[in-house]
Amino acid sequence: MDRIKHSPFIQFFYNLPGVRGTYHFLWAWAGAKLHRHPSKKIYVIGVTGTKGKTTTLELLNAILETAGKRTALLSSLRVKIGEDSQKNNSGNSMPGRANIQKFLRNAVRAKCGYALIEVTSQGVAAHRHRYIEWNMGILTNIAPEHIEAHGSFEKYREAKLNFLKYVLEHGGKVFLNRDDRNFPFFSEALFDHEVMNYSKDEESLKDYLPLRPKFLLSDFNLSNIAAAVAIAKDMGIGHSTIEEALAAFEGVQGRMEFVKKGEYTAVVDYAHTPDSLEAAYQAIRPRSTAQYPNPKLICVLGAAGGGRDRWKRPAMGTIAAEYCDRVILTDEDPYDEDPEQILSEIEEGIVNSERKPTGIYKIPNRSEAIDEAVSHMQPGDVVIGTGKGSEEWIHIAHGQKVPWNERAAFEAALRNKALGQQ
Repeated sequence: MDRIKHSPFIQFFYNLPGVRGTYHFLWAWAGAKLHRHPSKKIYVIGVTGTKGKTTTLELLNAILETAGKRTALLSSLRVKIGEDSQKNNSGNSMPGRANIQKFLRNAVRAKCGYALIEVTSQGVAAHRHRYIEWNMGILTNIAPEHIEAHGSFEKYREAKLNFLKYVLEHGGKVFLNRDDRNFPFFSEALFDHEVMNYSKDEESLKDYLPLRPKFLLSDFNLSNIAAAVAIAKDMGIGHSTIEEALAAFEGVQGRMEFVKKGEYTAVVDYAHTPDSLEAAYQAIRPRSTAQYPNPKLICVLGAAGGGRDRWKRPAMGTIAAEYCDRVILTDEDPYDEDPEQILSEIEEGIVNSERKPTGIYKIPNRSEAIDEAVSHMQPGDVVIGTGKGSEEWIHIAHGQKVPWNERAAFEAALRNKALGQQ
């Protein structure tokens, strides 16, 4: 959520019970009024969930564009209106203070027929979904995240439910993931509404995957495809158009992004929760072959500071120990927390796990950590860096931030590795 920086008195007043909610509610109302309710003039689709929001939106955007539709897209990755696409540098995938209404107004002015928006739990808690005429709301999945921000997993889940209820109560459609463990909760909570659902196991989905898209490496991405296909079919988009879009789709920057140099492979991924981390490791863990009988998985792993979801740090360490042969612990975004403390909390999960990696290294400097990981590679091994994806900054103490490019860091390390082998 936006952090209001004013005088101590204003800050104290803002934090009084009920004031914060009223403040954000009034912004939602005023934004819609100021921009003349633009959502009434465009088809608006919101995607929410713990994982897969960005990829699902990009898949759906690709299908719509292949169908000849003009689209606008607002996600953690980028802000796109028609042909104009810019990286989202706001640090907020669902920005407040009327920014969503401004985005919708600009999309309408650019004659876009569809607006695709990433919907976050914190955005919903701040009423940013209100005064928008949502035509569709899609839930990808739910896993524990932002627990400190919401107070409990139940409240986090409730925020997602509030968005879906809002969509339904204002005449929109809702799609639920039948494969998600929380499907019964949402299905029961919305029992008095007609709700659509989708599944990666639907037989009809196989008709859309004859070429196995390049980015499809796990059941997780298959679920994202299932969501996009279900929505597109409901909107009347034909089979051949969907198939063409999926076959051409090459993935999303910073999400299972491969970096290769000769016999060496690195993967850049945004995974930053235990569930998404395990899915990433399962997807790219190298298998034994005649050429590479004993390939290793080496991971570069960190966790966000600033008091964010401390509970998950040892859990992520346990998962890393289960799948990775070497673990290099490093900064993700320490903010004002002690980086060494964050790494020690992840390490706790590793040392207490049944399976122990060959080596555990604590190197706070992320560039040096990547160099260290790549230095241990043998042909056939895979190194994966998680938590940063396509983010352009590492956030450190006192509000400072350091420029960052995960892909470039891996490219440089792999290039030096290859040169050293010559």
